[in-house]
Order: sequence, then C-alpha cells, then structure tokens
Amino acid sequence: MRPFNALYNKVLEWSSSRYAIVWLGVISFLESFIFPYPVQDFLLASMSLKNINKAYFFAIFCTISSVIGAVVGFYIGIYALELIMPFLAKMNQLSSLQVAEEWFNKYGVWIILIAGFSPLPYKIFTIGAGMLSMPLLPFVFLSFIARSARYFLIAFLVRKFGKQCDAWLNKYIDRLGYLLIFVVILGLWYAY
Repeated sequence: MRPFNALYNKVLEWSSSRYAIVWLGVISFLESFIFPYPVQDFLLASMSLKNINKAYFFAIFCTISSVIGAVVGFYIGIYALELIMPFLAKMNQLSSLQVAEEWFNKYGVWIILIAGFSPLPYKIFTIGAGMLSMPLLPFVFLSFIARSARYFLIAFLVRKFGKQCDAWLNKYIDRLGYLLIFVVILGLWYAY
C-alpha cells in the first residue's frame, strides 16, 4: 500500500485541471493567514512539472497571491486579533504567537524574510507583524522578497531537475510522507 504515492499522483492530476491556477492562487492566499502548512508548494511544483514553460509564471502568481494574503493577515493582527484569539486558542497556536513575538523582538523586521522563505507557519508572522505594529511597506517588501525567493526556487528546481525529481518522488514519496508525519508529531510533542 502506497498512500502518499496515490496522493502525489492525485495532486499531479489536479495540477493539470483547468482550475489549477485558481486553486494555486486561493491556496497561496489562504496559507498566508489561515492554513497551517504550505500546501501550495506541492501544487506549484506539480503544476510546473506538468507545464515546465510556465513554471516561472506560476511562481509569480503564487507570490502575488501569497503577499496579498499576508496583507490580510497583517490587518487581522491589527484589527481582528480579539476576534481570532479564541480560534488561535482552539488550534493551540497561542504559544506560536508568543514565539513569533519573541522572534520579532529579537530579529526585528528580518524575521519576515526568514518566515516567508522557510517552512515556519507564515500566518503566525503575518498576524504578528500587524499585532506588533510593524510598518506596512517594509512588511510587504520583505514578504515579496521572501515569497518570490521561495517560489522561484521551486520553479527553478522543477525546471532543472523536473523529470528526475518526478522519478525520485514516485520512488520515495511514501517514505517522505511517513517522515513528515513523524516530524509533525515530534514537533507537536516538543511544543506541548
């Protein structure tokens, strides 16, 4: 049984749908202030794999959608924090918000570059930036730099190693999936 291989092939199938670009935009937008994990990376990679000549176009689209979502997260941090606090508490994300505040105090605005490029939950930092009254223009600029670097890296790697990556993923996707589950469980255990 290869559940992750079946899921990988399903994502490849979705990426060739005529609505794939819409889903890429919606998921990239929502990941910046709602979704806990960067699902758009997989969709971007699979869409780029299916249509290598449009890989950089998909990366631009993903970047713009994500930065618009980051601005929404920023304004949630400014105006709607009291409304979302119960939601964050229910999702056990209050400690993440406190960590984000500590990192903002330690690294300043540069944390947006780190969070926007890395697999850290970006939504915590977009909301945190608004909550801590970070200036909007540096926030948007740094978000754009970090997100474009991340998505263009994915597009570049797919363009350069696309068929090899696809063959490698088909072979090892289940091991990677189980490793990811283990890492998430370990992270949750460590956080609590």
